[in-house]
Amino acid sequence: MLSLALAACGDDNDSSSAASRAESTASGAGTSGSTTEARATGPVTVFAAASLTEAFTEIGAQFEGADPEADLTFNFAASSALVRQITEGAPADVYASADEANMTKLVDASGAAGEPQVFARNPLEIIVQPGNPKGITGLADLANSGVVFVTCAPEVPIGRYTADALQKAGVTATPASYEENVKAVATKVTLGEADAGVVYATDVAAAGASAEGVTIPEDHNVVASYPVATTSEAPNAEGAAAFVELVLSDDGQAVLEEFGFAAP
Repeated sequence: MLSLALAACGDDNDSSSAASRAESTASGAGTSGSTTEARATGPVTVFAAASLTEAFTEIGAQFEGADPEADLTFNFAASSALVRQITEGAPADVYASADEANMTKLVDASGAAGEPQVFARNPLEIIVQPGNPKGITGLADLANSGVVFVTCAPEVPIGRYTADALQKAGVTATPASYEENVKAVATKVTLGEADAGVVYATDVAAAGASAEGVTIPEDHNVVASYPVATTSEAPNAEGAAAFVELVLSDDGQAVLEEFGFAAP
């Protein structure tokens, strides 16, 4: 599996060298390779957008399978919450966002090591209950009386994307509640506590038989771009760079495609 090459005779305490290697991987890794000689070790903490839960969990299993001395931990949440945690000092090795705006916040705060890389894209879809009992066929139906529609606050990527899609469609829909992240929107619908919400296409797929999806036309849709970067204060810069390299690799891209993400 992919991981960053470790110097055979290097000083374990040479943090500047590790940061330099992490920056090199973050700024220059591509998607063409699928093998490497290096191995990651120690704790690696990945802060990732909630919509990446299933795909990154699978990528994480591959990472630890290839590098059994690595101890991978995920923090899945709204991208806005994650970047705030990192800039406030939370120890994170990798940050993967569901939008470029929140990644820019990390870059502007000098929190990214190297140039972030877009590794996936994801269109929007309306999630409804099985059988679509409210007969929702498009964004306009979210404004119908009797339809309980939920979303997220505008600072959360899916909240902003939803607002953009509604604006494109010329629809004004008042949400019944603002959820913490996109997974919470999907859960509200699958539990029958809401009739509909706008989520990523991958979230509809992840819900399986617990939900159905309603396609949003291309001219009203928004396609999310997902960037990833190692953090400038990564406690494990080598491990961080190895994980980013795996995400960008053919193996990582195959997993993302399996879970419904589009290529960058």
